[in-house]
Amino acid sequence: MTTNKKYFVGFFIMTAIIYGGRKVYNMSRGLRNNNAGNIRKSNDDWKGLSADQSGDDAFFIFDDAIWGVRALMKILINYQDRHGITTIDGIINRWAPPVENDTNSYVRSVSSSVGVEPLEPIDVRQHLIPLAHAIIKHENGIQPYSEATLREAVALL
Repeated sequence: MTTNKKYFVGFFIMTAIIYGGRKVYNMSRGLRNNNAGNIRKSNDDWKGLSADQSGDDAFFIFDDAIWGVRALMKILINYQDRHGITTIDGIINRWAPPVENDTNSYVRSVSSSVGVEPLEPIDVRQHLIPLAHAIIKHENGIQPYSEATLREAVALL
């Protein structure tokens, strides 16, 4: 092993010890805020909101990630039930408008992940976990939650 590799391995081990074995990486804003969907602040009174919202001027902060995932899922269901939006193209264009996002790329990413065409009508409830999974990954670069966590968020709806 070269000296550089030995140094890196040693540094990694020390870092793991210092941080109690937790994963060490720069978390995205959505994961730091327990708001993996990056839901913007509004007048909505979501379950599980942190009492202290001062850490982010634009996006909600939740006490636990499960509440942020639940809120994301609730919004997706509302898109279908209240607004009649039943395609991934429609969902993502509302979720991440083109004025601030590369929405076309986002639509392609989510459609591919969910396994349906962008303009194919779907029942959001039947695709809720794959939709949430894809949105979380697109918003944060990773999707760190287990299938059990996503199912728990569905149960909280």
